[in-house]
Amino acid sequence: MKRKRINIKKIMKWVLQIIGYSFILMCACIIFKKSIYIDNSCFGLWCLLASVLIYLLNKTVKPLLFWLTLPITGLTLGLFYPCINVIILYFVAFVMGNRFNLPGNILVVFLIAVFISIMKFILTQIIDWLFRKEN
Repeated sequence: MKRKRINIKKIMKWVLQIIGYSFILMCACIIFKKSIYIDNSCFGLWCLLASVLIYLLNKTVKPLLFWLTLPITGLTLGLFYPCINVIILYFVAFVMGNRFNLPGNILVVFLIAVFISIMKFILTQIIDWLFRKEN
């Protein structure tokens, strides 16, 4: 029987992505004070839980939503793609209840989704650079 080898680098990348994503959500709460709210009790536990939920939804539901909305995304030349991120944010707000709220206008939530996407892209590039430098 062959045993799978645990890849420590993959686990460290995932942990860094989740912590970085939590930090991005905290920054979004600070920048967009009236449009996004994450409960700050329990020393950021809710922000960490929201980042895990968003990460899991991005890995599971987002590809399905992308394929379902591919014609709309194509017709709008890719401008509909951030709307998928808005849908995921609203789904996380629904699941977490009062701990994660999006009371702002839909256009502001769209800007928040774009901000989170840009910051996540930068975070991913930094993490990939850190782990590429090790090799």
